[in-house]
Amino acid sequence: MKLLSLLLVSAAAWAAPCTTVAHCTEWLTFPGGPARSMLYRTHSLDARNPQITRALIVIHGAGRDADNYFRTALAAAFLGGALDDTVVIAPRLASNAGSCRDQLAPNEVSWGCTADSWRSGGTATNNEKLTSFDFTDEILRKLAKKDVFPNLKAIVVSGHSAGGQYVDRYAMANTVHDILGVPVTYVVSNPSSYAYLDATRPHTGGSDFRPFADARNCTTYNQWPYGLEHRVGGYTARQTDDQLRKQLAARPVTYLLGEIDIMPLGGFDASCPAMAQGPTRLARGQAFSRYVHHKFGAKHALTVVPLCGHNARCIFTAEPSLPILFPKDVR
Repeated sequence: MKLLSLLLVSAAAWAAPCTTVAHCTEWLTFPGGPARSMLYRTHSLDARNPQITRALIVIHGAGRDADNYFRTALAAAFLGGALDDTVVIAPRLASNAGSCRDQLAPNEVSWGCTADSWRSGGTATNNEKLTSFDFTDEILRKLAKKDVFPNLKAIVVSGHSAGGQYVDRYAMANTVHDILGVPVTYVVSNPSSYAYLDATRPHTGGSDFRPFADARNCTTYNQWPYGLEHRVGGYTARQTDDQLRKQLAARPVTYLLGEIDIMPLGGFDASCPAMAQGPTRLARGQAFSRYVHHKFGAKHALTVVPLCGHNARCIFTAEPSLPILFPKDVR
């Protein structure tokens, strides 16, 4: 009886999610090593865990504050009643390049700091063999291992703000989506820009799409990461334009937008290629959702979260967001 009680106590302790942020880190070493990147998670990605049926990956914003995004994801999982059966993961795309000054551990990968770098699959600044999208690829491969997560039924890859930019491009570009054996959905929340699939842009409030009228003055409006032109390096350069179009149209994406994300705050991209997509983040998201549906037949979803602006905590913990982040029909 004592042995049985001990086993039950041990099992309960093993099953408990990690929620103390300082102690919830794990290193992911890339194939071939020793290059590695850090992530926060509620459960180990290497220890067998049959209780897990869902996974939520949350990509941080431009501040690269994965710890805060992990806290937000924990709050969302608690509110969604999903802490016990969901592994929550917040990768840290650290950088000490350019204006970024993150402190890096030995062998930690430094991802580029500019808009066309880690946010869009760019090559690491200290390892030419790795791109930022390879990080999420490796997380997905770990999650798909049946000997570790035998009952995993759904994976959600989400991101807010700059993280939303990352997920928008990752949804169209990643090459592991169809080979994992576990369904993956993508949640793109409040990015400042999207990667358009052709040279048209919203016209008359986003109800129509035409060749961009100011292309002569805004010559970069269709260059990566705002469009598909000039993908000269990184993850997406390995694929054709047609591949990217077909992949994005075929993949399950939800655009999760704040109803009042209409102010030029929080790192708002006011460059001419971004402004070509609409005057506000809300307008840009609504327009892009219509664009991929009408022009490419995508069956993507759009949810506008009431009373939320450019705030990840508001967006991810709002009631309309919870069933999107933690799908219920996975048991």
